[in-house]
Amino acid sequence: MTSALFVVSEHGYWAEECIEPLERLSEAGIEVTIATPTGAVPEPDERSVDPENVGEEQAEHVTEVAHSDERLQNPVQLTEVSADEFDAVVFPGGHGTAWDVNQDKHARALLREAVAGDEGKALVVCHAAGLLAFTRDADGGFLVDGRSVTGFPNAWEEGIVDDQDLMPDGRKLPYWVEDEVKAAGGNWDAELDQDTSVTVDGDLITGRGPSSSAAAAQTLLDELGIEQPA
Repeated sequence: MTSALFVVSEHGYWAEECIEPLERLSEAGIEVTIATPTGAVPEPDERSVDPENVGEEQAEHVTEVAHSDERLQNPVQLTEVSADEFDAVVFPGGHGTAWDVNQDKHARALLREAVAGDEGKALVVCHAAGLLAFTRDADGGFLVDGRSVTGFPNAWEEGIVDDQDLMPDGRKLPYWVEDEVKAAGGNWDAELDQDTSVTVDGDLITGRGPSSSAAAAQTLLDELGIEQPA
């Protein structure tokens, strides 16, 4: 059976970016395991489950799944898994990734192994693209150097943080994803004139943000050669 590992932030994952791919992959028959940096149950970003922000229907659905899905409620610790156990590793976004997943050496190793392996794939969505700026390849260079990628753009970040990079909840955003990925040599294009943005470069798939979650999940299924039931 095809399997996938989801690496989810404990500090606020964006619900749609996790749950949309989780449900689509599950419906396609993929066995999904959830991992968090410490093994703690992940919590969605409050804004991603706020009806005023994402709409009542989506807020109700993702909230229900976030608190009832057994996989999300019983994650394993990152140190307990390796990329070669899975056909794909998925990194959902959310600002929370800036404080844990993107800085975690075990998450970096999972990404490196998934992309460098002969058969593995990696899907990185939204703010989780910041992980690319901290991950080195086997030769010590940045994994993203020379790769075409998309992710959460500065143009969107400007509408969230204030002039001191403080978020609405008072946390200071430690870095902007687009800036760091570009500095690491990534060929960045968030395709702001498009409704969705998903980029494939070898075994690395990147998605821009929430609205690209479904397309990103479908792209991963296509790359894995998983045929959808009619």
